[in-house]
Amino acid sequence: MKTKYNIRLANEQDIHNILLVMDEAKKIMRSSGNLHQWSDGYPSADIIRHDIALGGGYVIEEAFRIVGYFALLPSPDPTYAVINNGKWLEESLPYHVIHRIAGVPDAHGIFLSTMDFCFQIDSNIRIDTHRNNTIMQHNLQKHGFTYCGIIYLENGDERLAYQKIKP
Repeated sequence: MKTKYNIRLANEQDIHNILLVMDEAKKIMRSSGNLHQWSDGYPSADIIRHDIALGGGYVIEEAFRIVGYFALLPSPDPTYAVINNGKWLEESLPYHVIHRIAGVPDAHGIFLSTMDFCFQIDSNIRIDTHRNNTIMQHNLQKHGFTYCGIIYLENGDERLAYQKIKP
């Protein structure tokens, strides 16, 4: 199935629109009961700039309108070094991590398009989400990710960690 979305590397000129997408994603989170993830100004313009500087910030466009964003960053990710109450599916191979996936409410299929794109880059993907982000947990399970355990962010916040390895 051909996606209706165009995915490209983000640039400095995209940051304003990316932050608008993040604001819309926060509204979706709050309305679904996820009240604490992405609070206190996270993700900020500086974090998006950092993704872009690393060559891993991507925008998702529909008819030249930015409708989504995600970061795809190569391993190692320091927050994934230790996993609690479980284990990674595979620990010796390089992997990529998806962070900050977000979309606007009227764009459907953002998650699937993101996964299709990311698995063209690497067959070993890790991702984490907040315990109250039931929408993301549902999408991860629906698309074949395996729950692996709990990781802790640099600030000590807990996240549920998932991994999928495509043959």
